[in-house]
Amino acid sequence: MKYVLVTGGVVSGLGKGVTASSIGVVLEACGLRVTSIKIDPYLNTDAGTMSPFEHGEVFVLDDGGEVDLDLGNYERFLDVTLTKDNNITTGKIYQSVLDKERKGDYLGKTVQVVPHITDAIKDWIESVSLIPVDGKEGQADVCVIELGGTVGDIESMPFIEALRQLSFSVGQENFCLIHVSLIPVLGVVGEQKTKPTQHSVRELRALGLTPHFLACRSAQPLLEATKAKLSQFCHVPAANILNIHDVPNIWHVPLLLRNQNAHHSILKQLNLTSVATAPDLDRWTKMAETFDNLTDHVKIAMVGKYVGLTDSYLSVVKALLHACIACSLKPQIEWIAASDLEDESEKSTPEAHAAAWKILKSAECILVPGGFGDRGVSGMVLAAKYARENKVPYLGICLGMQIAVIEFARSVLGLERANSTEFDAQTPDPVVIFMPEGSRTHMGSTMRLGSRRTHLESRDSLTSKLYGDVCYVDERHRHRYEVNPEVAQVVEEAGLKLVGKDDTGKRIEVIELHDHPFYVGVQFHPEFKSRPTRPSPLFLGFILAARKLLQTHLSS
Repeated sequence: MKYVLVTGGVVSGLGKGVTASSIGVVLEACGLRVTSIKIDPYLNTDAGTMSPFEHGEVFVLDDGGEVDLDLGNYERFLDVTLTKDNNITTGKIYQSVLDKERKGDYLGKTVQVVPHITDAIKDWIESVSLIPVDGKEGQADVCVIELGGTVGDIESMPFIEALRQLSFSVGQENFCLIHVSLIPVLGVVGEQKTKPTQHSVRELRALGLTPHFLACRSAQPLLEATKAKLSQFCHVPAANILNIHDVPNIWHVPLLLRNQNAHHSILKQLNLTSVATAPDLDRWTKMAETFDNLTDHVKIAMVGKYVGLTDSYLSVVKALLHACIACSLKPQIEWIAASDLEDESEKSTPEAHAAAWKILKSAECILVPGGFGDRGVSGMVLAAKYARENKVPYLGICLGMQIAVIEFARSVLGLERANSTEFDAQTPDPVVIFMPEGSRTHMGSTMRLGSRRTHLESRDSLTSKLYGDVCYVDERHRHRYEVNPEVAQVVEEAGLKLVGKDDTGKRIEVIELHDHPFYVGVQFHPEFKSRPTRPSPLFLGFILAARKLLQTHLSS
């Protein structure tokens, strides 16, 4: 196995995930099979209990793993299906070592960070890198490892040490280290500054790892003088200093690497030159250029709870992008804090309330994504009501579907206090309830998670047609509450069609309003399986409906 390690320096949030994904894309384009591992040094076992405000979205895998959003980047860029073991955390490593200690595997020994924790990290990396993720038999050729955080963080020290040991044990021809760093430009001086990167590389070398490549993030392309200075003081050949400057869209990053012959140098370092081919990135070039040249926009209102950090809905944004490009459109996402739509907001923050409603009424389509907790729920209900009554295309995902059912029960069935027991435990009309097998005491990995089958009860349904006249779909789930099966009949008789159910035939997975251009709610998360060249059918239908092209698409 060949390993490419991507580390980060100076500041977090430099785009290590996109850089690691893009390296994988270029290597794949050279005919190699690539897998990837993300290391998160935090103590949480997984990302499942973290706030989207703090850590961005929680990405869900087929096997139910709740992982870092960078694994979503890997799946989209490399078109692979990863496992929860492809995301390593300090919590997982310590848990595995402590479990062994309790069983007596270290009997008589003092359990220490070195060698027991570092050995566990190495063993985990080496075993997970052998798992095929591209649907083919046998192991991959290259494993791209991204170490989260910034070099020097106290929590990442055991991982640095383990990776140092790994580089030594596998040999130099099987290990390539790429250090992502920032080259800032101070406004007063206007000069590209290399000192932060010099310090970061010095820190890395002091820990026993010497970078083979520098991937320099900057607003503008690096000057030759800057490259020469970095090469001299960081002990990296000038040819191995890669510049990832700001680009119009992230699909340009693999092309940037290709244009700087990064693949040649990486393949040479890994002794793979003889088995690799010239990189074929025609598809990526076409995608990047197509997006750059689009001029027509579609206005999408995103009504959510976590709109202060767009990474909270990263996969939804990417799925909208994939669907829009398939329709030769650019997405113009208008973020609306759901609480700003509420009646209370009209009194407390009238300007924000007026602005939110103005955006909602000018949008061509409305999307309510997933979320937890009761904040902003009233605003989401109002958004769903507006979309239903005014025939505006509406897509409700997870919580967004539950909101649509609550709104329908209140407005059409006349159940004024209809609600979810998540928001009102005493509601007399619980149209959304806690799942029977969910845990009320433990929060981590106790939801309905991962890929589950949804049976579509009628091929005449819009959802079935969008997926290609199918009778079932396999999509990923992440929810703790569900539509109450006891209200199913009365809701359906009133006009809200329950077209998708789970294997038991009781859980409601898909709802549709038939006398509407596009009013669809799904309990699953279709955004997690959307790909640049294969947009999610539901997102595609949603965008087509916004432009009144849906029926033309279905008939063709």
